[in-house]
Amino acid sequence: MLRILRNGFFGLTVLLGLFSATPPAAAAYPDRPVHWLIGFAAGGPVDIVARIMAQWLSDRLGQQFIVENRTGSGGNIAAAAAINSPPDGYTLLFVAPNNAISTSLYKKLPFDFLRDTVPVASIMQLTNMLVVSNAFPAKTVQEFVDYCKANPGKISFASSGNGTSVHMSAELFKVMTKCDMVHVPYRGSAIAFPDIISNKVQLIFDNLPSALEQAKGGNVRALGVTSPQRWPSVPDVPAIAETVPGFESVGFYGISAPKGTPSEVIETLNKAVGEALKDPKLVARLAETGGIPKPMTSAEFGKLVTDETEKWRKVVEFAGVSVD
Repeated sequence: MLRILRNGFFGLTVLLGLFSATPPAAAAYPDRPVHWLIGFAAGGPVDIVARIMAQWLSDRLGQQFIVENRTGSGGNIAAAAAINSPPDGYTLLFVAPNNAISTSLYKKLPFDFLRDTVPVASIMQLTNMLVVSNAFPAKTVQEFVDYCKANPGKISFASSGNGTSVHMSAELFKVMTKCDMVHVPYRGSAIAFPDIISNKVQLIFDNLPSALEQAKGGNVRALGVTSPQRWPSVPDVPAIAETVPGFESVGFYGISAPKGTPSEVIETLNKAVGEALKDPKLVARLAETGGIPKPMTSAEFGKLVTDETEKWRKVVEFAGVSVD
């Protein structure tokens, strides 16, 4: 009888232990590589900044952040791929003005960017820069406008794709100066530069990181920046607004994720990016690209993207452009 009681007590103890045991904690994010989709070609400004940030995040969070170039359709191929991925934090999207512009420029997108993504973190603010082939005769913005008006339809401008800020900066310039120029879209500005350097295409309003690199290398000539005032990292380059009053196109870089991504994942990433933007070494690297760090909460970044979407909708309507 005693043996039976002891055995019964032992069994009851084990059973109670199974019910009262604390369930195993979920693995901390990230516990495997994270794929970061960008919509433009390797070597371009988005790619450069993404790889700088991805390396920092890999080192800090202990898992590799893999930059994947999904080019085409002004970044919309990458956006669609990210939106259709599981909302688990292991597929992210590099966000830039093209995402805000595409909402109104493209008439048949298979997604609604604001509805189908969640904001994660802001990385930096930047301007675009108007650079021209060294063979192009104009040395100033005013000379450029004069030459363009004297040669309507004979000047072509490159872009990193339909709906990018590179494209729309030029469209805005066309409308405000009444310059007649031909648009030649590429799958990224890095691909476009060989044709600009050889003067097959005369100019580009590129994001500052790659435009500045090409200008410093003597491959192209810088005429102006698209910010309303001169940009801090290139104070010797005039603002286009000094010649064309009211002209402005200032961009942003950041991270979004598919709708439904857990809030704790977003908080982890936002905190990590915020820490990165306080790292003097990383800030110095971003400064080399001409960018100004712009840390924000996820909610603040969401408001920025919403505001930019509305701003660019007005520009799209003003310029009278659309893409089917």
